[in-house]
Amino acid sequence: MKIMLIRHFATPGNEKRQYIGSTDEVLSEKTAFLKRSYPIPEYIIASPMKRCVQTAKRIWGTDLSGCPIVLEPLMRECDFGQFEGKTYEQLKKNAAYIKWLKSGGITAFPGGEDQEEFRKRCVEGMKKQVRFLIARHVKYAAFVVHGGTIMAVMHALYEEKKDFYNWQVENGSGYLVSVSEKEWENGIELLKNAEKRSGR
Repeated sequence: MKIMLIRHFATPGNEKRQYIGSTDEVLSEKTAFLKRSYPIPEYIIASPMKRCVQTAKRIWGTDLSGCPIVLEPLMRECDFGQFEGKTYEQLKKNAAYIKWLKSGGITAFPGGEDQEEFRKRCVEGMKKQVRFLIARHVKYAAFVVHGGTIMAVMHALYEEKKDFYNWQVENGSGYLVSVSEKEWENGIELLKNAEKRSGR
């Protein structure tokens, strides 16, 4: 099975370089004219946040009756807590933010979500949906999710281990990966053969 992991198109907060996690923003007006072409999948798995569902409709059209969208809450973006909606410039002198940066982005966000728990739930959501797709003999599916979600999934499940931040992608871009159904059915849950894609 082939799976395309796509980061949603940009929101107004993304364009301002704000930390946008739990804020349920809609897409920026600028993305209305953004062109991305990906093959039509048999299933779309999406974060329930507006920016992901809207991105799926922008890529494949508003009529997706022939291509079910399955919402997966476990794959929503991280809650940035006190950093939510703020930029680096606004936070760079904040003691809690400096501490978070020095940790390599590993510690919990003040008033927000623990990074380890965030990554764990994203991976759990990915595994759950891959098993769902395998059970239906799907050959090609797309996941429209968040940048942090893609990094969490690829860092944990990709066959070649790389740094978490190595997997960053721009809005509207992502990775095409392969899944061996037989390996997953035997408990070897890995993603393979990653190719970076940005649509055509």
